Amino acid sequence: MDNTRWLSEEERDAWHHFVQAYHLLERQIEQQLQRDAGLSHAQYNVLVVLSEQPSRRMRMTELARRVVVSKSSLTYQIGKLEKAGLVRREPHESDERGILAVLTEAGQELLAATAPGHVGTVREYLVDLFTPEQFAQLGAFMKVVHEKADD
Repeated sequence: MDNTRWLSEEERDAWHHFVQAYHLLERQIEQQLQRDAGLSHAQYNVLVVLSEQPSRRMRMTELARRVVVSKSSLTYQIGKLEKAGLVRREPHESDERGILAVLTEAGQELLAATAPGHVGTVREYLVDLFTPEQFAQLGAFMKVVHEKADD
């Protein structure tokens, strides 16, 4: 017996708009970051998360969780960022199996130079399309999705 709860026409339309909007927004962000800094969105996110840490360093496993990528994908991204001199890897002080990703001064400088363009793109293609109330609602909706998907 098929108990599938198929999407209504309205739900299907909303779902399609969400998927298309996500992909188009991601394309705009990727193009801006590539043009301005030679970075992918994933690499930019790594730099952002590291910059938010008091010591600009984070255990690789925690960093992978925070930027929502697999450990192998993070290792690949860190390798590219390391070659560019934007991050370095260090052994964890108290856990010989742990590796820390550390934001370098060059990484911090590139992030500071790139952030204004990135924020401008996010504002143009998302934030400024809504009233503050609508955007707060969007944030609340996405928090629900985030928490469910992160279970």
